Amino acid sequence: MAQGYSLRLVEQNRKADGRELGVRLGRVCIEHNVPVAVVAQRFGVTRQTVYNWFRGSSTPNPDLTSIMHTFINSLS
Repeated sequence: MAQGYSLRLVEQNRKADGRELGVRLGRVCIEHNVPVAVVAQRFGVTRQTVYNWFRGSSTPNPDLTSIMHTFINSLS
């Protein structure tokens, strides 16, 4: 398990549709142990919003797409 992430969240992320940007962001953040609080601050959202993205239960605002891709690429 990735340090700092619950088994439940990791499993939910693993089962979610990997084509969704928020889910891909979650996979990269889990793999690299990037804290949810850091992600939330970076994108100007709450931690709950980030958890929802990671689980695929909500999608990021289209205005964030470009910077999310850049963030993902910087970690990959």
